[in-house]
Amino acid sequence: MVQSRVLAIARKEFLHIVYDFRTLFILFLMPVMQLVMFGYAMNMEIEQVNMAVVDRSGTPGSRELVEGFRASRFFRPFSFEGSREEMEGLFQDRRAHVVMVVPVEFDRKLVREGAVPVQFLIDASDANTAMLVRNYCSRVLEAFNEGRRSRVFAAPFEMRPAVLFNPDLKSSYFFVPGVIAMILVMISALLTSVAIAREKETGTLEQILVSPVRAYEIILGKVLPYLVLAFLDAVLILGVGLLIFGVPFRGDALLLAGLTLLYIFSALSLGLMISTRVKSQQVAMMAALVATLLPTMMLSGMIFPIASMPELLQYVTYVIPARYYLLIVRGILLKGSSLGQLVAPTLSLVVMVLVLLVVSVRRFGTDLET
Repeated sequence: MVQSRVLAIARKEFLHIVYDFRTLFILFLMPVMQLVMFGYAMNMEIEQVNMAVVDRSGTPGSRELVEGFRASRFFRPFSFEGSREEMEGLFQDRRAHVVMVVPVEFDRKLVREGAVPVQFLIDASDANTAMLVRNYCSRVLEAFNEGRRSRVFAAPFEMRPAVLFNPDLKSSYFFVPGVIAMILVMISALLTSVAIAREKETGTLEQILVSPVRAYEIILGKVLPYLVLAFLDAVLILGVGLLIFGVPFRGDALLLAGLTLLYIFSALSLGLMISTRVKSQQVAMMAALVATLLPTMMLSGMIFPIASMPELLQYVTYVIPARYYLLIVRGILLKGSSLGQLVAPTLSLVVMVLVLLVVSVRRFGTDLET
């Protein structure tokens, strides 16, 4: 009997979604557009950096060094013969982000001493960009040194750093899973936040007062259609992320599917809790956006490391569902993590779902009684 009532409410809610093209647009088209937009916009890589080259040597060795930068996808070197004062004008006019100065005795010192200093002047008005340009310069110089290293004498030891899980240092591997987490929590909470608010606004909530349906049955009936549709939405945007941005998938697909359902359930529960506390759909939508968009972007570890935040904000992150799902989705996609390695974030999401559902059911039951 309880099952039939829940399914009846779920069927009614599902039909309402199907016949409302705006809801379908929010569910399927908007997430794809957001993923593509955020995925390309949140790109920490820099390509085609304008580099002014002051080659005071003009020797085969210096030309080989310049060609190494030209062959890199990060730089666009061009010759410059101005003075030191004119170099500053390059930065002010944004004609160059970095200037490489090759000394006159480049070849001679390289042959005799095996090492020669090369000066790099970098525009540091944007500190993050300057750090990236510096790292790119170091990578090209390392490649140049590798090609000219003598094999006669062996070093007593050498250090070769290995970058695990993302050897190409592609920022899309880091940001796309975060964008997926942000879109899922935002869309799920947005849709369910108007579920009960719509009943209040249209006046159909009063009909529930004379029906034999209980509060938890209404909550479950409201959640089930959105749970199914949000999971299909998750499959869609995950597929788009894998195809367009080339994000690797190294873990278990079934594990990711199960934990994604848990995460969606937490977002739906958050939306339901919001809908039980507001009286109009507009207020519900605004509250859902405020509760999901900015906290997920700023406090979940999606962009900024949680360990770098002030201690007070680190405590706030514990109530952000995306904090735990980011550990899950990045761990499964990039590292191939197992369930045993994801116990802590999984249990945190379970606790969050239970708390939000209990609060929603009690609040909705109080509304029915009053």
